[in-house]
Amino acid sequence: MTTDMATDRRTLFDGVRRVVVKVGSNVLTVDNGLNLKVVGAISRQICRLLDDGVEVLLVSSGAMAAGVRKLNLNRRPDEIPKRQAVSAVGQAGLIREYEKTFRRYGRKVAQILLTGDGLTSRLRYLNARNTLYTLLSWGVIPIINENDTVSVDEIKFGDNDNLAAMIALLMDADLVVNLTDIEGLYDKDPRTEVDARLIPEVPVIRKSIEKVAGDIPGALGTGGMLSKIRAARKVTAAGIPMIIARGDKPDILLKLFSGEPHGTFFKPRKEKLANRKCWIGFTLKPKGTLRIDQGAARAILERGKSLLPSGIVEVEGDFSVGAPVAFKNGNDEILGTGLVNYSSADIRKIMGLQTGRIRQVLGDKPYDEVIHRDNLTITGEEG
Repeated sequence: MTTDMATDRRTLFDGVRRVVVKVGSNVLTVDNGLNLKVVGAISRQICRLLDDGVEVLLVSSGAMAAGVRKLNLNRRPDEIPKRQAVSAVGQAGLIREYEKTFRRYGRKVAQILLTGDGLTSRLRYLNARNTLYTLLSWGVIPIINENDTVSVDEIKFGDNDNLAAMIALLMDADLVVNLTDIEGLYDKDPRTEVDARLIPEVPVIRKSIEKVAGDIPGALGTGGMLSKIRAARKVTAAGIPMIIARGDKPDILLKLFSGEPHGTFFKPRKEKLANRKCWIGFTLKPKGTLRIDQGAARAILERGKSLLPSGIVEVEGDFSVGAPVAFKNGNDEILGTGLVNYSSADIRKIMGLQTGRIRQVLGDKPYDEVIHRDNLTITGEEG
């Protein structure tokens, strides 16, 4: 690692006041259940950070894995009811162990179970945010997991890598530390390639990085390296850095916070997004897609402009006024998400037209913009 990279990390950690720590299933489990040694080590390190004035939100996998072990199953069940039941068995043991270990250091924990649709409503989003802020102000460690006992595909976050990213955006975190069972992102799969080399820093997450990551989940978890890269894309786009590091390495959190160069560091954008922009861009699920031309893409990405009907060339899906809708370029690259001022039916009528013709076509013109820049979040980039 170069001197500049090391300096960046030291400067970053000196300024961290709130961190989301995600711990993966393969870090937390052994053949006969939870790895209590690792649970204890992670808990002790978090307490040290709390003593140093850092607020910590812990996103912990392991409920499904603990349930699989406890019920003597060979693997995670495929059927949703069985997976929900296994998770319910494992979640009780997981939170009990955390409660026991944190109590040794005089700390209290709170169990937070979330579903994806719990954050799509702005009111529930803010309620969750306020609850977590209250727990942090009380010095209580929130231990967060997806509520697998009620989740179905339509309301799932997908995996805890994504959940950790969503919590970081929800809580305006300064950093995400994703602890997994390998050192970080490699240029090849280190499980199969002996000459694989660790990538210490990723300045920009491009398609080539996602290709390198692959998508090979572990036996106990749902998220492989690709899900971690996608989580990193979300948080770095919002101005939040992320580190992937090996979770069972002794004192890994304390070493990272002392500036030691472990794992892979994903650099964030310079500007941090406002909370509402994060909600629009990364929490809401788009109800449709608008394909825009090159001029409109350039105006939005380079000049911070709104999306006008003249720049729209195609509408995909059916949606109403106020719905979250993604927009993409001619290469099918998703550039962002915004809240639309017109329904899909009306956009089909006015797409490609100058704003002066909206009233003529629709009989009314409440807005010039199909998506106003204040209701638009850039989540990707061209190229």
